[in-house]
Amino acid sequence: MPHARWLSLSATALALGLSAQAHAAAPIAVSLSLDSAAAKGSEDVYVTVTLKNVSSQPAKLLRWLAPVGELEEGIFHITRDGKDVPYQGAHYKRVAPTAKDYITIKPGQSLTRRVELSNAYDLTVSGQYAISYDVAAVNLFGDLDKNQAALKAGQYQAMQALDSQAANLWVNGLSYSESLIQKANETNAVTPAAFGISFTGRCSSTRQALLRDAVTAAQNMSNNALSYLNAGTAGPRYTTWFGTYTSARYATAKSHFTNIYSAMSTQSLTLDCSCKKSGTYAYVYPTQPYKIYLCGAFWNAPMTGTDSKGGTLVHEMSHFNVVAGTDDHAYGQSSAKSLAISSPDQALDNADNHEYFAENTPAQN
Repeated sequence: MPHARWLSLSATALALGLSAQAHAAAPIAVSLSLDSAAAKGSEDVYVTVTLKNVSSQPAKLLRWLAPVGELEEGIFHITRDGKDVPYQGAHYKRVAPTAKDYITIKPGQSLTRRVELSNAYDLTVSGQYAISYDVAAVNLFGDLDKNQAALKAGQYQAMQALDSQAANLWVNGLSYSESLIQKANETNAVTPAAFGISFTGRCSSTRQALLRDAVTAAQNMSNNALSYLNAGTAGPRYTTWFGTYTSARYATAKSHFTNIYSAMSTQSLTLDCSCKKSGTYAYVYPTQPYKIYLCGAFWNAPMTGTDSKGGTLVHEMSHFNVVAGTDDHAYGQSSAKSLAISSPDQALDNADNHEYFAENTPAQN
């Protein structure tokens, strides 16, 4: 899905949740159906999703968690013959949500939408697919501001997953080996270009200058992070963002930053200024290196420091499959720190943890 801030697709992450006094049960029942139980690998695949408020109170849901319009997050869990099919849509980095970012579903009301899946998931390989709607239950009852205050005060409640039963689909498409050959041919067809920065989306001369400075900041941050890891250091800076040390996890972090710094310093970058979303920093498509779309919040961010322009580029660069293939399990420093404690493996797969490790603000050794 286009990658974002404050949304976590992990049921343990703390996006916007209910206060401790709020209703505990998930108020939205989710069902889905497919147009057909079988499809060809060359066909577009659509799923119809219905969200019904089964509670007695209005339920609010972040709009990018709802099946409205083009997918903006990986809100579906899809497997092929029991193996996960990764989300390949855009990954957003967003600012904290406000009231306008929620849709309201009244008691007894249903929201039904038909969503295309094949533009965000690879459904071209032959096999049996199981498709379910699967996100963290991010619902608010009553006063939004009071719930935001509860969130800031740390008054969280464990949320039930907002999910559905799986719908099954048989796809008659490429064999797995044919798919690997096709992907290899696509990769080999791309000739790596020398480092350079190109601009699309009508970037003004002022913004082009800012973006060049941001690339330099990202290069410096990722180089500093790599130097730390090359030195074998595993101090508070490492453990804060990546959790308890193990040699295997440390090697993964080092590999990621080797790739991030190399990409920031040697690859041809395309920076696009066409995104007008004020609540979004940037987004990328993980299968389309090295193009980064900059949005409204990016231009107001500091050049360095927490949630900076340079850090945003590190965050987005880590999403590309050929770099580190990170996902978004948690957003914001507090949630990223908690993730490092509770699940170091997920922290190593989380873009914000890479950004905050690189920004190192406040500085740690």
